[in-house]
Amino acid sequence: MTTDRDGAGAADNVRDQAAWWFARINDGELSAQEHVRFQAWLSEHDQHAHEYRLLQSLWGAADLLPKARLQALCEPDAPVVLQPPRRNTFTRYAVAASLVAVALGSALFFGLTRQPDYNAEFTTVLGERRQIALPDGSVLDLNGRTRINVHFERGSRQVELTQGEAMFSVEHDTSRPFVVQTGNGSITVTGTRFDVRRDPAQTLVAVESGTVKVKGDADQQGNRVTLTAGLGSRIDANGTVTPASAVNTSAITAWRSGKLVFNDAPLAEVVQEVSRYRDKPLRVANDKTANLRLTSVFKSDDTDALLRALPSILPVAVRTLSDGSQEIFSK
Repeated sequence: MTTDRDGAGAADNVRDQAAWWFARINDGELSAQEHVRFQAWLSEHDQHAHEYRLLQSLWGAADLLPKARLQALCEPDAPVVLQPPRRNTFTRYAVAASLVAVALGSALFFGLTRQPDYNAEFTTVLGERRQIALPDGSVLDLNGRTRINVHFERGSRQVELTQGEAMFSVEHDTSRPFVVQTGNGSITVTGTRFDVRRDPAQTLVAVESGTVKVKGDADQQGNRVTLTAGLGSRIDANGTVTPASAVNTSAITAWRSGKLVFNDAPLAEVVQEVSRYRDKPLRVANDKTANLRLTSVFKSDDTDALLRALPSILPVAVRTLSDGSQEIFSK
């Protein structure tokens, strides 16, 4: 028989788990394996997602407290409601979030009609991948050489992808649409999971789950292309959106696990993709070479291995040019 005490103990255990994950994510980047474990835990039960979102909301609501009061709450002698299993760098986040909950009080928290504004900029360098947890519960996975600006306020969630690529796992909120601006268009959602890549000449959008609406700046009528799971679209440099088409989302988002996946891809496309992960650009000598097709999987952090393997897969060779870049040519 389950008693009230047993139920309370289970709830406390879920809160402890949520606090641990919250602290772990805020303390630093999760590994690929940890990210899989976190997603599995989050989707295991509705209560898991609820407790995690509550911690994120409380953490964001800390802006409502006077700085002196918040500092006082975080003093070692302050009363602690949430007792983490051990004190270390990242569990302090969970302790602070719990103290904020005490200071705000449940009546104040649930009576809030305006969430604090949130502004942040995130960047990654060549070869870096970074995961960002936003105050609304959304999660961003950034590829290398990416820059993104986030601005949340009452009634809107605005993100500008100025360069690079990001995977967006957007927390559902119909009252605050999530809009990604890319310079030549925008992508609007209320809650879904999708990938956006901004290149100098185009923006590529691919949807893993949910629904997004893509609008190009060239469309003055406000028309949007609707994408659902397994569909993608392209916004060209002039702000024109192509119709929805089927895409391989697994291959497109393989960068999150450090992989480059090519399925009967023209060598010109392979070279363009691989160049994103190298200090010096990679080139093809001519159209004949560029039209050769490749099917294979490589590691994005070891593109030299791709160049070493390429002559054994295709009738090509690789040479180094005077500027240090490399060129692929037909044998």
